[in-house]
Amino acid sequence: MHLSIPDVLARNVIGFRGEDGRQWLARLPELVARYVESWNLEPGEPCPGMSYNYLCFVSLEDGADAVLKLGVPGGPVHSEADALRAFDGRACVRLLRVDRAAGVLLLERVRPGATLDTIEDDDAATGAAAEVMARVRRPAPGNHPFATVRKWSEGLARLRVAFDGSTGPFPREMVERAEALYAELLDNTTASFLLHGDLHHANLLSAGREPWLAIDPQGVVGDPAYEAAPFLRNNLTGSADPAGTVARRARIIAETMDLDPGRLLDWARAESVLSAWWCYEDNDPAWREAITLAGTIESAAHRRS
Repeated sequence: MHLSIPDVLARNVIGFRGEDGRQWLARLPELVARYVESWNLEPGEPCPGMSYNYLCFVSLEDGADAVLKLGVPGGPVHSEADALRAFDGRACVRLLRVDRAAGVLLLERVRPGATLDTIEDDDAATGAAAEVMARVRRPAPGNHPFATVRKWSEGLARLRVAFDGSTGPFPREMVERAEALYAELLDNTTASFLLHGDLHHANLLSAGREPWLAIDPQGVVGDPAYEAAPFLRNNLTGSADPAGTVARRARIIAETMDLDPGRLLDWARAESVLSAWWCYEDNDPAWREAITLAGTIESAAHRRS
């Protein structure tokens, strides 16, 4: 079948997965056709905004709407499937079917499906996100397959290796502070939960069975205060006072989740540097913007102290 692959998807997949990604892209039309046939799906339009996975709207045999999602085998889509199973539709989209080895998911389609960044009132959007954060988390299951926040933090060690113990183009003080914060916060984490791991405006959709549902969970186990970090630094372009917006968001989320806003900001300071490094590792030029956002988080934390 003919399949139009967005340039950004091709660029990201090849940058992230190299030759494996290139081969997967070449097989993608055949893969989509295979699962459309074997799962008795009626294909519809491609989903907008694809970045690292291919998604298209489909209809099931009974006429219900769904989304077919394909990712490079061995990538984050595996953890997503495990997280969706664990969340079981609570504040999160439902997993309808999966071929885990192939990296293929069939997902509940969320309607109306507007992303949270369509809400102009930032306080209202933050409150909605905080409600999802509070509902989606669950006690970490025993013998779970998920990465931990501690494991994620080891990315900063890879940064040091990449630059022979230094920090390369990353500000030295910022990296050192992130390393220290990870060590301190991990040492005094008293409760671990299964978290979404990438809960920001674009991963929250307006829904029917709940006001907002999360999509694209990464699935990570750690301190519940860690969950707010991606949201705090997201969607700040239109803010006249980005650091003030971040500080206000931290306050709203902390009140909803009964957490310390200072701890939310400390996790966000550490996570924002790690996120910038991940972009760099994935050959994503957005790492420079990510470092700027890390500076905004720093400013918000200093303003609060």
